[in-house]
Amino acid sequence: MKTRSVSNQATLLKTSSRDRRGTRPSKEPAVVAKAPAYTDPSACQYCGAFFTKKTWRRDHRITHALLTTAEWAKCPACRQKRSGTAYGRIFVRGAFEAAAASALRRRIVNVGRRAEHTQPEHRVISVQRAEQGLEVLTTSQNLAHRIVHELKKAFGGRASYRWSAADGYLEATWRK
Repeated sequence: MKTRSVSNQATLLKTSSRDRRGTRPSKEPAVVAKAPAYTDPSACQYCGAFFTKKTWRRDHRITHALLTTAEWAKCPACRQKRSGTAYGRIFVRGAFEAAAASALRRRIVNVGRRAEHTQPEHRVISVQRAEQGLEVLTTSQNLAHRIVHELKKAFGGRASYRWSAADGYLEATWRK
């Protein structure tokens, strides 16, 4: 049985506990590092969302003190919507789409509104008629996934998902 000297063991403990190679210096998500720096609090001049504690929200109470100290800016979702940048694309295909187009549109819009209320960065950019059905663009892949899941839950059918490894873009298809 080998034993180590006390000084050698102390050195080993020091290096292993402080070895932070390959880690980020802060615990913030990567999207925070990419986004422009907003002052806390900030308010979006287009949609009215508030940026406080490093998140954009709409469900918090807005006080007079918060309004007087807020800096007016444009939130990331409004930037994406105005530029047309989408991270989620949904294709709605099949014979059911033609028969129940209005019900499908209502469901998509309702899921988008619910998501936008709690997380203003998740929005439906557009719902358009394409050659083979509906095409929906969203600002996030999470919302696209949620919409397809809700369509599957409400109307049945089959869903398929395809993520891009490069930028996280989601292309989802719902068929019935």
